Amino acid sequence: MPNIALELGKQSASFGVKGAYGEQLDVDGVRIIPVALTWSGFGGGSDEAGNGGGGGGGWAIPVGAYIRRGDDLRFEPNIIALLTIAVPFVFFAGRALSRVIRTLKK
Repeated sequence: MPNIALELGKQSASFGVKGAYGEQLDVDGVRIIPVALTWSGFGGGSDEAGNGGGGGGGWAIPVGAYIRRGDDLRFEPNIIALLTIAVPFVFFAGRALSRVIRTLKK
């Protein structure tokens, strides 16, 4: 049986930049490169008898796209996805900041 950790490592080598930036698309003379926030995780193991297993998972949130029209290149955000990320971040950052301030006042 092949080593699970090595197999997962080989498969995850294509993640990273390839996962965050999609393939370039040409639509009516406009070039579009989609951008996403990605996360993935893998794990594996075996017992003393040599029985092993592994698994993994991940997600991606489309945050926008780079759009090129002629010489103009700009980033067009996906507002709904950015709000999905920003609202919980601001909530938890605000709570953490209020606790830090409360602790410093004591």
